[in-house]
Amino acid sequence: QVQLVESGGGLVHPGGSLTLSCAASGSDSRLYAMGWYRQVAGNERELVAQITSYGTATYGESAKGRFTISRDNGKNTVHLQMNSLKPEDTGVYYCNQKRPDTSASAMLRPGRIDYWGQGTQVTVSS
Repeated sequence: QVQLVESGGGLVHPGGSLTLSCAASGSDSRLYAMGWYRQVAGNERELVAQITSYGTATYGESAKGRFTISRDNGKNTVHLQMNSLKPEDTGVYYCNQKRPDTSASAMLRPGRIDYWGQGTQVTVSS
């Protein structure tokens, strides 16, 4: 079992900054890839940023050059620093953790299983 708890969302003016945090907890203390996804009404959940267990980061197109993802493995926590925020950044941000699929079917189809936090609202508005 795993729990992903997000914090740091809120209302900010265009051009402002916010920092989101996600703390992972549970009986499994191993490190996994973690990241942030954004979902807006009528749209699919889209990748914002992801970071591997060893610190390699990947960003969605809308986040490149403005957002920075980092992690503290000692606390099993991931952070997303968001700068130069735009109204288009508005949405519900979900913390994500990807774990290898260890089921029998994974022997034929290797893959990963997604785990999600409850989401935190980010609103960028004048």
